[in-house]
Amino acid sequence: MLDVKFIRDNLELVKKSTREKGYKINVEEVLELDDKRKKELGRVEELRRERNEIAAKMKGGKPSEDLIASGKKVKEELAGLEKDLSETEAKCASALKAIPNVIFDDVPIGGEECSVEVKKWGEQKKEGVDHLDYCLARDWVDFEKGAKVAGTKFYYLKNELVLLENALVQFGLKKVIEKGFKPMTVPDLVSSKVLEGTGFNPRTSEQSDEYFVEGEDLALIATAEIPLTGYHMGEIIDEADLPLMYAGYSACFRKEAGSAGKHTRGLFRVHQFNKLEMYVFCLPEKSKEMHEMILSVEENIWQSLGIPYHVINIAAGDLGAPAAKKYDVEYWSPVDQTYRELTSCSNCTDFQARNLNIRVRRDDGKVEVLHTLNGTAVSLARTMVAVIENYAVAGGKMKVPEVLKPYLGDKDEI
Repeated sequence: MLDVKFIRDNLELVKKSTREKGYKINVEEVLELDDKRKKELGRVEELRRERNEIAAKMKGGKPSEDLIASGKKVKEELAGLEKDLSETEAKCASALKAIPNVIFDDVPIGGEECSVEVKKWGEQKKEGVDHLDYCLARDWVDFEKGAKVAGTKFYYLKNELVLLENALVQFGLKKVIEKGFKPMTVPDLVSSKVLEGTGFNPRTSEQSDEYFVEGEDLALIATAEIPLTGYHMGEIIDEADLPLMYAGYSACFRKEAGSAGKHTRGLFRVHQFNKLEMYVFCLPEKSKEMHEMILSVEENIWQSLGIPYHVINIAAGDLGAPAAKKYDVEYWSPVDQTYRELTSCSNCTDFQARNLNIRVRRDDGKVEVLHTLNGTAVSLARTMVAVIENYAVAGGKMKVPEVLKPYLGDKDEI
């Protein structure tokens, strides 16, 4: 959520950024609603003072009929206005949350097709092995049994593929720990407050990608980013303790597996997968530097695995509400002869932290909202797709990337 004072002071910037992200929101109407809230709050506070003054006069003796009548009138008017204020505050908070974060100046303008390549690494291979055909032939995955017990796009991993996933987790953990991230496991369920505070769709949204628990104020997480954001909810962190860097490992649950127009074959887009997510709480002036650091960790992981990729600066129209800027790392698919999304990292500035009241106490005692960032270290399902496409031999075994051998019994192939 943006600070309403920031919106007032930068109205044209907020309106422009909102349009460029593709949101149809009348920002002036949101400010008018905030004006109404302030006016009602002023009258409520005035009546509360009158009520307290009348109550004070009633002490120590028998109050007059006029004083009693005045007290009753104030009480009735206050009750009605407090109800109105409560409703206006709720509408105002909801309207403010609908305004997306302001984009950085170097974010490309336009839709998904306007995203800009900023770097490239590795050789674009001309041939590769289709991961699904390969896994089915080797009894490494079972989508039919997954669908039988849970529905389409759920699956069982089997045999060597389970070992490969475990190797990738251990490799990813080693990498992020070396960079200073503290490993964590996180709850797979969060409350709507944390979900919405992180910037994900609420239960009432028709576009919600989350699975909700019927009868409970809980949803399955789509990424460890969500519970990691909530970890310091409502806290004030000392400046000397920042940055705080966490790596959360979790299962992820998403309804989007069959989204139209998306590459959905096999393990590439599924309803459930495991992921290692990097997360940073930092000083506002450090977030751009932290964003580049997270990207460098992601690149180091893919270079170590020998997976060709490029990095793109995501265009405004393809950014989610919380992000001021986002990089995607896309691997080169030798099977499809194109780049496909592998990981991403986002700078959410103070958007998420303001929602969940996460602040920093400066050395001089000043308290302000801090910044948050997130980035995928290893998304296991897609990473296994990329590894198989680049290392499997048609009709034969899969070569083991050098960095994974210590986790697979030093085998050259599986």
